[in-house]
Amino acid sequence: MSLTVLELIEASAAQLEAAGLTFENGFGQGTTNAFDEAAWLVMWQLGLPLDDLDSVSNRPVAQAEHAQVATLLGARISTRKPAAYLTHEAWLMGVPFYVDERVIIPRSFIAELLVDESIDPWLGEDTKRVLDLCTGNGSLAVLAAMTYPDVSVDAADISPDALAVARINVDKHALAGRITLIESDGLAACPGKYDLILCNPPYVNAASMAALPEEFKAEPALALGGGSDGMDFIRSLFLTAAAQMNENAVLVLEIGNERENFARAFPQLEPLWFETSAGSDQVMLITREQLV
Repeated sequence: MSLTVLELIEASAAQLEAAGLTFENGFGQGTTNAFDEAAWLVMWQLGLPLDDLDSVSNRPVAQAEHAQVATLLGARISTRKPAAYLTHEAWLMGVPFYVDERVIIPRSFIAELLVDESIDPWLGEDTKRVLDLCTGNGSLAVLAAMTYPDVSVDAADISPDALAVARINVDKHALAGRITLIESDGLAACPGKYDLILCNPPYVNAASMAALPEEFKAEPALALGGGSDGMDFIRSLFLTAAAQMNENAVLVLEIGNERENFARAFPQLEPLWFETSAGSDQVMLITREQLV
């Protein structure tokens, strides 16, 4: 007897849990639990809409399809590769992006702030130039260009490999006319001056890097590790950012779970903290005046 799509997802989720995959040990790169991870893998393999399980939950799964799902699920469990590296696809705020092992899997909470207009009160008619620093696969640059149709976006990264993936996504969303890709070590090669800088930098501290699950160790360490306290890149950024910002410009910076290390490194700064789905201590806004 064939299973339905929903039944296959539930069975696949049970397999993931039995293999020891949890949020603390294997999820967090697009999904946060076994059911959602299984749904992503099953729906992707069957070519079904990833955001509409309800409409296909009772669809029977043919034996050949079941076998294909089993192969994909087996690869997820045996290799501990993130699902996005197996499917070469990740979604951020409902927008699909190409990914592979050359980039970390897009999951920045800055994406939420772009879509829900949280940043907009600090922008104005003179907001014309945006920089996505540490762009990775280009997802934040693409979302910024979609959110603000009148701006031009520079997308910078130190990694030529990452920029090659970003090029795929810029072209995928037909934004080559508005997004410029720049190979740059920090701000060194960025032409400036910018009205808005978005930055999801490498910020994971050394102890946390050493304890990462296998899935996260599959991502480029260059894009994750921020030195002993996670603040190495940010220290350098704060020394140079003001010179690359227009008078009323703001920097939106993500630091993940490193707020305590941030406070120790920059006790004089009092940023504005945004509320995101991960809480109110992951993403901040800093004005040019504060950096000066």
